[in-house]
This record gives sequence, C-alpha cells and structure tokens, in this order.
Amino acid sequence: MSDAQTPDSDLLDKVINLAKRRGFIFQSAEIYGGFRSTYDYGPLGVNMLRNVKNAWWKTMVQMRDYGPLGVNMLRNVKNAWWKTMVQMRHDVVGLDAAILGPPAVWAASGHLETFTDPLVDCLKCHGRFREDKIDGVCPTCGSTQFTESRAFNLMFKTQAGPVEGDGATAYLRPETAQGMFTNFMNVLTTSRKKPPFGIAQVGKSFRNEITPQNFVFRTREFEQMELEFFVPPAEADEWYRYWIEQRFNWYLDLGIPADQLRLHEHAKEDLSHYSRGTTDVEYLYPWGWDELEGIANRGDYDLTQHSTHSGTKLEYYDQAANERYTPYVIEPAAGATRAMMAALRDRAGRRCHPRHDGLPARRLPRGRGRGRSPLGTASGLASGALPGGRAAPVEEARARRRQRAGAQPSAAPLQLRLRRHPVHRSSLPPPGRGRYPVLHHGRLRLTRGPRRDRS
Repeated sequence: MSDAQTPDSDLLDKVINLAKRRGFIFQSAEIYGGFRSTYDYGPLGVNMLRNVKNAWWKTMVQMRDYGPLGVNMLRNVKNAWWKTMVQMRHDVVGLDAAILGPPAVWAASGHLETFTDPLVDCLKCHGRFREDKIDGVCPTCGSTQFTESRAFNLMFKTQAGPVEGDGATAYLRPETAQGMFTNFMNVLTTSRKKPPFGIAQVGKSFRNEITPQNFVFRTREFEQMELEFFVPPAEADEWYRYWIEQRFNWYLDLGIPADQLRLHEHAKEDLSHYSRGTTDVEYLYPWGWDELEGIANRGDYDLTQHSTHSGTKLEYYDQAANERYTPYVIEPAAGATRAMMAALRDRAGRRCHPRHDGLPARRLPRGRGRGRSPLGTASGLASGALPGGRAAPVEEARARRRQRAGAQPSAAPLQLRLRRHPVHRSSLPPPGRGRYPVLHHGRLRLTRGPRRDRS
C-alpha cells in the first residue's frame, strides 16, 4: 500500500482541530458541554459550505433546462439578503448552526417557559384556535363559546439517539438566533472581530403553530434570515435606528413599492420578554398589513442568560478603554418565504423586480431565414451571462408568437435576441461546448418581456 493510501490515525484529529481553530466548524452547544453529532459551521465553514452547494446548484440546475420557479425565487431572495448583509459588509460574518438543540439552550433562552401562544377550544365544533387571532368568534361554526385560554408551547420536541428518556430529549430550533449567541465567543476569537460586529444566518426553523394560515406566510416549517449585531451598550439605540432604516430600504431596493411598506413600532406593553424595543417592517398583503421583518433591540438578555446558565463568560474586553462588558444585540429578523410572498403578490400585478422573481430569461429567435441563429440547437447560456448571474435556458419554439403565448402564464421579464454582430473572442465557449456559429455571429441584447397577462 502506498503512503498516500496508508491510513493516518491522527489525521482526523488534525482536521477537527484545524476546523475549530480557524472557525470552520464548532461543536454545537459547546458552552453547555456540546450536543453529540450536531455541529455549527463558523464564518469560514459557512462560506465553504455555500460554495459547495452553489457549485452543485449551478451545474445541476442553472446550466440545464427549466426547473420549478418557486425554488429559484426563494434562492434569489436569500442570496440577495446574504449579499447585502454579509458579503458586502466588513463587520458581519456568517454562521450555519445546527437545527437540533439540547434543552439547556432553550431553558436559558426562555423558550421552554415563555414561548407560548394562547390556545382555546370551541365548545360547539371542538376546533382549536389561537385566541388572539379569532376576535372571539369561531371561524368554523361562528360560535362565541370557548374554553378558558391556556398556554401552548410552540416548540417541536423529539428524541436524539436510539434510547428514549430525558437525557435524549432534543428540540427543533424555533429560531436561528440562539446558535449565534452560543457561538459568540467562538466567532469573536476566530474572526478577530470586535463590537460593533454581526453574525448572520439563513436557515430553517420550526414552530408548532396552532393555526397556520395565509399560504406560506405562517407555517410550521419556514426559513429565516437573521442577523445578531453585537454593539457597545451606549451605542445600542443608534444602531437600532440604523438597522431599521437599512432594512426598510432593502425592500425598496427589491422593487417593492413604497406605498405597500410601512414601519410599525411596538408599544411597550406588547414587547417580548427580551426586547427593549421592536419595530416591524410591514407589507400590505392581500389580507392586510402584516409583518415582513422585525428589528429588535434585545439588550444583553441573551448573552447574559447563556452566560449564567452555562457558566461561560460571554463578554468582550475593550483594551483601549480597559473595560469588560456584555454587548447589546440588535436583531433584524426576516422571513424568506414572507419576502417571497410579497414578490408573488407583486408578480400577480406584474410589478415584481426581474432580478429577484426567480423566472428564467427567455431567448427568442429572430426568424428561420438564412443567416439567422438556430437557437433551438444551442445548449443555453451559462449562468452569469445576465445581470445577477441569472440563467438563460434555451426554448425550442419555432414561432415567436407561439413562444410568447407560452410565456404568458409566468410573463418572463427578460427576453434575449441574437443579432448578427461580431462578439469578442473571450465570450466564446471553450472547444466542445455549444456551437461556435451560434455565438460567434451573435450579440446579446436585453429587451423587456410582456408586462401583463394577455390570455
């Protein structure tokens, strides 16, 4: 057996140590002794993991023919958020924490005790509803007779491992935030950041909602886009106002009309147990104004709670000021599917920004005469040929009218035509890829697609 094939018994330990030391992978819930077989991907690890997933997606989806539009739209929303909140900032790093967590984490965060909704039963039809969502009238039978309200915990409980018991109890995370708090010191050490700085994460969360409703707006499984921004206590209010403005403007940049967005500041009596101030970015959904994103000043609640329960100090030492303090946290928390709902609502009115709607651009033929480009034989443009790296697959319709008619249900926002003009040699595909005559005698031209449904 060659040296390259000889097992190295120490190699795995070297990889694990390197991953921890450089900020690739951390043991999940490490400050609580760790949670077996669950790991959190640190600032470098989350970027490496995203690169692997993006490379797979580009090869398997974007460089092939049409796929479902919904997943592309959702990816566009998440990628736009990640680019704005992480890639274009020097003061924010990424994280991808585990979905499963031990009870100790949720006891410290207050979720086991306070993460509840008021539950009532209808005495006539025996349906169960969330009390604050029905206005005293049963939506099923119209009765006004209900049981006394009781607290219903929204967390999903499960068992980790082959043996059941209290020691194997685990919970699916109801939010992505806690993984960023428990990894505060890991990120602080490996990234060499100092307040003000942020940790961002995009991922699935799970809540056992009493009454899921309004399509994908309120579901039991959903995707969050959250930032935990750690600041000196004296600067908390300033950063709170900063992030309110930044997040509101982000939705305007997505192309959402200003008259369909507003800010709603929570009254003091409506604040969550951890909040010192919360403002929602609300959107005018078909059922009325509702939350699109929440920006909260969480104070030092989370880091203090986890520090107290774990025995690990979650503080920052400012050498210049010679002081040690627990940072305050400003949290912009958005729902990816809620932003997608807003895009779909505008899509129904043909107002969605083409960069984020998830629809593939279409290439329309100039005609069938001599010298025209036979687009039906081309293999499709590579992702990146369009603004934002959008894929442009080829359609094989022979008549432009027929092709446009096929485009009506989704009204593709961008259409491409090839014209007979020389292009720079660097834009040609490598040998064996595509057909040279198609691109050698053509130049891309972007034109707007149909703006409304004419069917």
